[in-house]
Amino acid sequence: MAPASQSIRTQVGGRELSIVNLDKVMYPATGYTKAEVISYYSQIAEVLLPYISDRALTRVRFPDGVAGPSFYEKNAPAGTPGWVRTERILTSDGPVQYVIADEPATIVWLANLAALELHVPQWQVGRLPGTITEEGALERGDPLVDRLVVDLDPGAGMTMIEVARAALIAAERLAADGLVPVPQTSGSKGIQVYAAVSPIPGRQAWAYVKQLNQQLHRRQPDFFVASMSVAQRAGRIYVDYNQNLTARNTIAPYSMRGRDRPSVATPLTWEEVAAVSRPDDLRFSPEDVLIRVVELGDLAADLLHPERPPLPPSSNDAA
Repeated sequence: MAPASQSIRTQVGGRELSIVNLDKVMYPATGYTKAEVISYYSQIAEVLLPYISDRALTRVRFPDGVAGPSFYEKNAPAGTPGWVRTERILTSDGPVQYVIADEPATIVWLANLAALELHVPQWQVGRLPGTITEEGALERGDPLVDRLVVDLDPGAGMTMIEVARAALIAAERLAADGLVPVPQTSGSKGIQVYAAVSPIPGRQAWAYVKQLNQQLHRRQPDFFVASMSVAQRAGRIYVDYNQNLTARNTIAPYSMRGRDRPSVATPLTWEEVAAVSRPDDLRFSPEDVLIRVVELGDLAADLLHPERPPLPPSSNDAA
């Protein structure tokens, strides 16, 4: 193992990278090092890429590991290699020069920058309106999304047992509307249920999931809460429909999380969700995930299917 201050050169997909501080401990609770983070991302890169390629990538960086300060990063950092794809996109905060990860070397480069978490929106850059501003930025507008997310956020006192139950209920509603629900752990305390959709304006996807939030609350008000108020969420599950706003992003499938212990946002089978019986079920380490991919394949693959079902109008309330 190289000393912590030493830089080594390596090649990923024909790109030459400088990797530093391999011995740095990123997760003090387990001693998990930067070398292990880079090893995971280099091995999962080909599986991860289809879920983040052509999407504006927001990173959460932990320069001194998860016990130290962290920060969200949208703009490409100083010193970004010329071969890394970037796109200048106009946002409500002004133009942002986003990194677009479309090859394994970009993912390894980001891991070397201690970008433990990778977050992406439900739209692709290729589906943005084609207006270029005077600043040379691509006008975002309301892009076409090709997937939606039902983000199940447990209130105080709720565990993975209740979240799994909520995921099954939400999935039933999506399936009744002709969608194919795909569950994944958030890598933290929740579950996200994704569904691929035929490209539609982002506002329509947001309205659909907002309506789902209201439907579930009306049918089971003691289990689902419609309010954003944290105080009112105690003992109930909140469907965070705002994760479908075009300005928002969610943790990508197979991304690591910056929690006390190394964990991954992990695609699941519905049998696993239905079998949850303990609060600490559905927690997977990076090594667990690599084994799962070998044994089970890519469990999120339905999100990549070229034939995507249309989203029913949000006004069709079957309640």
